[in-house]
Amino acid sequence: MNAQDIADSTREAMWEDDRASRALGMQVISIGPGSATMTMTVREDMLNAHELCHGGLLAALADSAFAFASNSYNELTVASGFDINLIASARRGDVLTATAREMSKSGRTGVYDVTLVNQHGEPVAAFRGRSYTMKGKPIVEGLPMGKSAIALRSGG
Repeated sequence: MNAQDIADSTREAMWEDDRASRALGMQVISIGPGSATMTMTVREDMLNAHELCHGGLLAALADSAFAFASNSYNELTVASGFDINLIASARRGDVLTATAREMSKSGRTGVYDVTLVNQHGEPVAAFRGRSYTMKGKPIVEGLPMGKSAIALRSGG
């Protein structure tokens, strides 16, 4: 088993219980150690009074990608906070892609950047999430977690 196998296993376990992301029509496109890419198509019921995608739903997509990336080491990790900058509007029918990348992971804390773009590759939002890891609590019992999973990523 390598670090990618662990990330894939955590994705499957998390996706099964992630009712919010599924209800919003999100899809996990890819996952890796410390990274994840997700998509969501803007539907009619996601529009605000200005016929634009509600900003909270943009944050939800970015937050979901952040969650999958930060949990990819099979150790229960939650958000301790995030910031989002809305760059452009999203409209009905837009296919949004959120790509999360680990910037820093040390001890119990991590920092993840998420870029959100539309189907034309145009930036829609920039998100930075801060994570807190619950040491010793696996997502999938029996798999390596935390430092062991990170060591597999770096070949250590």
